[in-house]
Order: sequence, then structure tokens, then C-alpha cells
Amino acid sequence: MWTCEQVIGAGLDVAEVAALYRASTLAERRPVEDTGRFTSMLAGANLVVTARDCDGRLIGIARSLTDGAYSTYLSDLAVDAAWQGKGVGRDLVRATREAAPRAKLILLSAPAAVDYYPHIGFERHNSAWTMAAPTG
Repeated sequence: MWTCEQVIGAGLDVAEVAALYRASTLAERRPVEDTGRFTSMLAGANLVVTARDCDGRLIGIARSLTDGAYSTYLSDLAVDAAWQGKGVGRDLVRATREAAPRAKLILLSAPAAVDYYPHIGFERHNSAWTMAAPTG
């Protein structure tokens, strides 16, 4: 069993969260090795929900930015691979929605997870656009 709770991202142990990202495969697409940047990512998120097992081990995280009224961008949804398929991700999304119930939930899916999101109630949106950060 696990529990979900809303937390302050800046208060999280960065190494613990980085280990979770590695255990979930999200580290393949996030700068977990750049500790300064990763720390800023956690601190800058204004809606963070964590899932911990009965021993207190971090097994999942939902990291979002929201205005609380119109939109919530779910930037990261990471669940330890050993816990995937058990409902942890669904609970993290539920807790995120409960924290900003009037806001539309928006995310960009990792290629391997594209079939997961419709399963938990998301609808595909064909007009999303991205612009990469400048290099250098």
C-alpha cells in the first residue's frame, strides 16, 4: 500500500527524487545528473504530489505547474517500475486534480507512455506545440 500527499518541492531530498526518476525511466528524459538544474525543477513546481510506500520510501511523484483556476501542466509523472501497474500513477493524478479541481490537466507524454494516459481518462490533443530550450 502507499499514501499520496501534496508537498513543497523545495523540501524534497533531491538525491531521493533523482533515484526515483532513474527507477521509473523518466531520468532518460530529465536532467537528473545536473543537480543544480534538477533542484530548480523541484523548487519551481508549485504543485507536487508524492507517493510513499508503508516504509516511507518514495515510489512516485507528480510535479506540476498550475494557476489553480484554468490550467495545470503535469510536467512529470514518475512511478518506480516495481510499482507501475498497481494504481500509483492514477492516485498521483487524482491527488493533482483534487489540488486544483477547476483547472484543466495538461501533459506531454513520453513515447512509451502514450497508451497509458487514455486508460486513466486523458484525451489526445492534436494541436500541442513545443519549442526546445536554446543550446549553449
